[in-house]
Amino acid sequence: MSGPRPVVLSGPSGAGKSTLLKRLMKEYEGVFGFSVSHYHFVTREKMREGIDNNNFIENAEFSGNMYGTSKSSIEDVQAQNLICILDVDIQGVNNIKKTDLNPIYISIQPPSMEILEKRLRERETETEESLQKRLEAARIDMELSKEPGVFDIVIINDDIEEAYEKLKSVLVEEIEKVQDSKK
Repeated sequence: MSGPRPVVLSGPSGAGKSTLLKRLMKEYEGVFGFSVSHYHFVTREKMREGIDNNNFIENAEFSGNMYGTSKSSIEDVQAQNLICILDVDIQGVNNIKKTDLNPIYISIQPPSMEILEKRLRERETETEESLQKRLEAARIDMELSKEPGVFDIVIINDDIEEAYEKLKSVLVEEIEKVQDSKK
């Protein structure tokens, strides 16, 4: 695949991925694109067929719904000469590792479980049960992100300014490729 390298962004809910992404998209307008997840467009049968035919670089089932990122959706973004952002969980990261995609792997992590729990509670969007599920998923995510070689960089989002600067520094080379090609 030609075009700028895609970026795989992972990390638990509440670590600050969305905040950092929004900021990046605002500062670098017309540089990033998202691959569209397939789950709300096709039947389970179509989805299974696509998975069997290796059309997806990652897929997962969550709360009874099937999700996946197709190779063509990433190619669509790259064809526009944009950096494709893939926001996936750790299971998605491991699936993408088995492909020839060659993205930049970035994990955004909270400074601690306590801080993460505080952030999630402040959102007031969760029931206690769903909050506990998210915290359990975060514990696993935090452990797995420490394994050597899984991510190119792990950014601890303790201070949003510092985290944002680190994120930008990792992506600067790809951002410049896109910007140079538009001149």
